[in-house]
Amino acid sequence: MPFVKSFFLFLAALLPMASLAQQRPAPATAPKGQRIELLPGTRELIGGTFNGVEIRKLIGNVSFKQENTFLYCDSAYQYLDRNAIEAFSNVRIVDNDTVTITGDRGTYDGDTRKARMTGNVTMRDPRMTLTTQVLDYDLSKNLAYYSTGGHLVDPENTLDSQYGYYNTTSKVFSFKRNVHLVTKENDITTDTLQYNTLSKVAYFFGPTRIKGKQGNIYAENGTYNTVTKVSNFQRNAKIETPSYLLGGDKLVYDEVKQYGVATGHVSMTSKKDNIVLRGDVGRYWRARGRTKVYGSSPVMRNISDGDTLYLAADTLVSVEGRAPKNTAGILYAYPKVKIFRKDLQGRCDSLTYDRQNSIIYLNKRPVLWTDNNQLTADSMELRQSKGKIDQMRLYANSFIVGQDTLLNFNQVKGRNMLAYFVDSKLKKVNVLGNAESLYFALEGDTALTGMNKAVSANMTLRFADSKLQTISYLTNADASFIPPHELKQSDKQLKDFSWRPKERPTRRLVLGKHFALPGKAKPKPKLKPKAKTKTTTIKPKTVKRAGSPRPVTPARPAAVTPPRPRAK
Repeated sequence: MPFVKSFFLFLAALLPMASLAQQRPAPATAPKGQRIELLPGTRELIGGTFNGVEIRKLIGNVSFKQENTFLYCDSAYQYLDRNAIEAFSNVRIVDNDTVTITGDRGTYDGDTRKARMTGNVTMRDPRMTLTTQVLDYDLSKNLAYYSTGGHLVDPENTLDSQYGYYNTTSKVFSFKRNVHLVTKENDITTDTLQYNTLSKVAYFFGPTRIKGKQGNIYAENGTYNTVTKVSNFQRNAKIETPSYLLGGDKLVYDEVKQYGVATGHVSMTSKKDNIVLRGDVGRYWRARGRTKVYGSSPVMRNISDGDTLYLAADTLVSVEGRAPKNTAGILYAYPKVKIFRKDLQGRCDSLTYDRQNSIIYLNKRPVLWTDNNQLTADSMELRQSKGKIDQMRLYANSFIVGQDTLLNFNQVKGRNMLAYFVDSKLKKVNVLGNAESLYFALEGDTALTGMNKAVSANMTLRFADSKLQTISYLTNADASFIPPHELKQSDKQLKDFSWRPKERPTRRLVLGKHFALPGKAKPKPKLKPKAKTKTTTIKPKTVKRAGSPRPVTPARPAAVTPPRPRAK
């Protein structure tokens, strides 16, 4: 919010005018003031009594004086019995040689020292000019007030408002209704603007919009300290830049440090790639283009081609992209990362999302689930294309586990793996280095016919509808088939086997309190109870469980079926 200097100078310029406060009615027994003195030079003076009131009619070069205040006009009525003047045409009031007020018509009460100017009113001091149609001015208390719309101008700023006043007791300027302040760097609109000349703090009430060269600020209540240059906005506060929108229930921004803190329902939106971060606390470093969101497991939402990726962690950090390397930016998540999308769920300790090329790097014991398959490794990469999973790369201690309809665990492990997807469905996996596989052969998804076990330098697995179709052993294959009656419990698991279904994140767990569940159905209205009727008990049908990947007999290199070992 870089409008401090010009805004401060503008407000400071208003001090000499001692202006803008609502006129208060004079007490019934107001003390008599100094008599208004008619100065020499009036061309014509007509005295008389009209309707029982003694009046002087003054015409031509009329001028009056009371203490340090002078009044000039083309003609006037002077009411002698109540020490008052009614002035007409080219009316001008000069107070202490600093404030000058002009208008078409004016009235002045010498006892209360209150003036009212109407018609093309202009108020000037050495630094600013106010124009309005009606202005009330209390010279004894240095109070002024307008209610018909005013326009203030100084060498650097302009301000328009429907109402304006200044109270010298509280030392507060106030502008109300349709307030519009234009400085060299900002365009500010608000409902009410107050400025305390002692504390040098500006107060905003109602919806306030500050449009600047470096970004915009919106809030519905707040303060701005013109000395420390710190703003404190509340009620739906937002900072908006060409690339990002940061908001919260409360927003504190330090213009000197270019640093802001948002608290309560914090939301950061990246306009370039439709990414939204939500949490309890957000910190923004404008110069570094860095936003940090934390508190109550903040969540990232990324919508792409109809697919939505949700990502939660204890802390989310977004770094704005900078040309030429990465114009989209990078997102960091740590620790306790949870991932959810309809075709993929996962966990890891830390994560890096390069939004330029849509690659997600998962570190420290990552685990991913896709359909019935569980994938683990020391680290992973998720590569996306057009918002869908394109490749998955597993580095070191790679392991894939899937459970079939008989609750057997089909397993593949190796040094590294490269998985390919089509329409987010697993199609092929290349196992690179120290490949091992263990798959159970089923008959009709209901009967076990044996177990395929193989070791090879490299393997290729092909899937259809996420179910394994073929395995090709590419180098130095050693395959065997174990019939059911020879299977031992120790044969059913590869080394380092781990099945972790309880850790699989749900949509509700990842979204937490920051996002509503997508497509959440409204509760159905309660129906009136029907009349009791005779019921017939129907035995539930046995529901067959969905089938799982059915492995085929391992093949030799070039996918040639090996001879089946004989049972001992």
